[in-house]
Amino acid sequence: MAGTVQEMRSRVLLGEYGIRNVHSTDFPGNYPGHEDRWDQGKFEQGFRVDVVRVEGDVLEFDMVGIDAAVANAFRRVLLAEVPTMAVEKVHVYKNTSIIQDEILAHRLGLIPIRADPRLFEYQNSGDAEGTEIDSLKFELDVRCSRNPRASKDSSDPNELYWDHKVYTSHMKWLPQGNQADMFPERPPRPVHPDILIAQLRPGQEIHVVMHCVKGIGKDHAKFSPVATASYRLLPEITLLHPIEGELAERLQRCFSPGVIAVDNVNGKKVARVEDARMDTCSREIFRHDDLKNLVKMGRVRDHFIFSVESTGILAPDTLLKEAVMVLMGKCRRFLDELDAAHMD
Repeated sequence: MAGTVQEMRSRVLLGEYGIRNVHSTDFPGNYPGHEDRWDQGKFEQGFRVDVVRVEGDVLEFDMVGIDAAVANAFRRVLLAEVPTMAVEKVHVYKNTSIIQDEILAHRLGLIPIRADPRLFEYQNSGDAEGTEIDSLKFELDVRCSRNPRASKDSSDPNELYWDHKVYTSHMKWLPQGNQADMFPERPPRPVHPDILIAQLRPGQEIHVVMHCVKGIGKDHAKFSPVATASYRLLPEITLLHPIEGELAERLQRCFSPGVIAVDNVNGKKVARVEDARMDTCSREIFRHDDLKNLVKMGRVRDHFIFSVESTGILAPDTLLKEAVMVLMGKCRRFLDELDAAHMD
């Protein structure tokens, strides 16, 4: 019984017709004889964060020893509450392209701006123009013209026209106040210089001035610092009996590449679990009557595999630290409210 209870408390099991043990069990009195009261020392011993992979703007790490509610809080904070700088206002002085002003402004707003939001303040609601401490200003001034040296027989727009493609590299930063001294080496700019904003033809022109402010994804998705932030539970695959020969090869094909390995042992092909982490839990195994009872599939309830892809404004590891700070701030405010209510 003890083993069954422990499995229910620590594993989510994938069956042929459903998923078992999905309910939360991490609270006192759920099981007789089990002590589930909060113990900070026990939590500190079991909790850890392991960085698995850092490649450019992508971070993969494991967070072990927490409840799903806490893991989801980190995900939601990353998506919606870590601030960034983004275009909020667009002053259109001239736009003779085929793109309407509203669509152009929307496209400009979604361009990620490489500027550290920690160096800026939130803009006051009554401040129409903004100052050097709460806003950035960019100008986009591009006019398309014909190339007089182009061949008469050419039909390639890249040869026929000059500046017919408007890219983010055309955006020019306009420093305000002492901003030029604040960013002497890495001036604010779009994260990617080759984002196509519009296409022009001779005589068409775009001249706009953009104002960037500090905001969070909860207000608008353009402020979200991540392209994606997700997590999944660590897969666990257990072979209940030795699987050999043709069954071993078929078992290998039921899982994602790299999950099951087939070794040659004394002239026999024998299956073993090589890396359960790579499994996607497709449950293909349950389509085979002669295999489905030989394998137990589950997921570790408190082992979360996080994947964070930054938009490039801040490094993904920096975003994680900022998310921790935001969550700590929420906890402090909640405790302060409790203290205030207790005093009353």
